[in-house]
Amino acid sequence: MKNQEFTVSVAPMMDWTDRHCRWFHRQLSRRALLYTEMVVADAVIHGPRDQLLDFHEVEHPVALQIGGSDPVKLARATTIGSDVGYDEININIGCPSDRVQSGAFGACLMREPVLVADCYAAMRDATDKAVTVKCRLGVDNQDVEETLPHFIETVAKAGCTHFIIHARKAWLKGLSPKENRHVPPLDYGLVRAMKERFPALEIVLNGGLTTLEQGLEESRTLDGIMYGRAAYQNPWLLTEVDSLVHGDAPLTLSREDIVEKLIGYAEAQQDKDRSTKALVRHIMGLYMGKPGARLWRRTLSEGLGEGLKPSEIIRGASTAMTSFKKAA
Repeated sequence: MKNQEFTVSVAPMMDWTDRHCRWFHRQLSRRALLYTEMVVADAVIHGPRDQLLDFHEVEHPVALQIGGSDPVKLARATTIGSDVGYDEININIGCPSDRVQSGAFGACLMREPVLVADCYAAMRDATDKAVTVKCRLGVDNQDVEETLPHFIETVAKAGCTHFIIHARKAWLKGLSPKENRHVPPLDYGLVRAMKERFPALEIVLNGGLTTLEQGLEESRTLDGIMYGRAAYQNPWLLTEVDSLVHGDAPLTLSREDIVEKLIGYAEAQQDKDRSTKALVRHIMGLYMGKPGARLWRRTLSEGLGEGLKPSEIIRGASTAMTSFKKAA
């Protein structure tokens, strides 16, 4: 068991970690820290806030990730996010997409630690909530053993004490965002070296982690671990967080219990929020590795194709799983 300060979180993932996904993940762990998708500062300031920033009270602890490179705009967006009630505000220094690069933020800011420090200082001064940085090891041909510690030291001088490090470089040219999530090699050792070099800072490991056991082993000298695709594709791994990491009582709900809660949630949301249909996509991995997993996914997919309401789709998949188990 790790200490109470150790954090396990689910990474901000575009098109994945919306409020319906986060509600689902919260049913599996009381303790895991959940993150929004990245929201650009301009969208936070000028966009439809009710749609972009809305979240359910049950999601706490929940963090808002903001993208941008203008300290003034980031400060304003931070104030808005803080006032909405997010527990943490995070700045994205890791996304390599073309859209982000064209806006001169995300991973390309790994080359501009002074600007990141200015952005961080403005955000820190705009809220009394925690403000954190999520970054990569570096970009392109940077010698990350030199540039990463310089980046961390520079931003830390602006007051940042918490860095989430995706243990891969980002290649801004030549690799797609999808390829950037798995092609550049992982270097967990360099992340651990940053903790050795800056022991007073909180350093969280992200990138390529597949099981809780692996994450705890790789982060044995660190302050936390963050799961991305693994938590989304096999969400049941979150059920181990409270007991194995924090020593809490294990989750007593079965997958079937979770399904009933999902149906109730969908019924409460679907008539007032069309985006609730995304919930069906988010729960495809609920039975991953279990008998009937393929049937579960197929029934959900077919329900989406038929245009049914989310609660009807999930209920149909539940019925199919019940019949499958009786026949087994």
